[in-house]
Amino acid sequence: MVIISSREFRQHQKEYFERVDNGEHIIVQRGKDKAYALTPITPNDMYFNAGMLKRLKDSLEQIENGEYQEFSSSKDISELLGL
Repeated sequence: MVIISSREFRQHQKEYFERVDNGEHIIVQRGKDKAYALTPITPNDMYFNAGMLKRLKDSLEQIENGEYQEFSSSKDISELLGL
């Protein structure tokens, strides 16, 4: 793991992004009490990716077709989850 200043990051962004792409952990320190981890993301990390939009559409169709359950208490939810 490498800890760098925000100034160092700004001056050498490309280098640090490449290092993260190669699996290295980079922490950018900003001031005395703030730090940020550089992390690559994939399309699966994006909440509204194509797969999630399909699941939402499918869920709306199930509701329109009456394929859902209603719960009136936390006990009902616990029973569904087997708790």
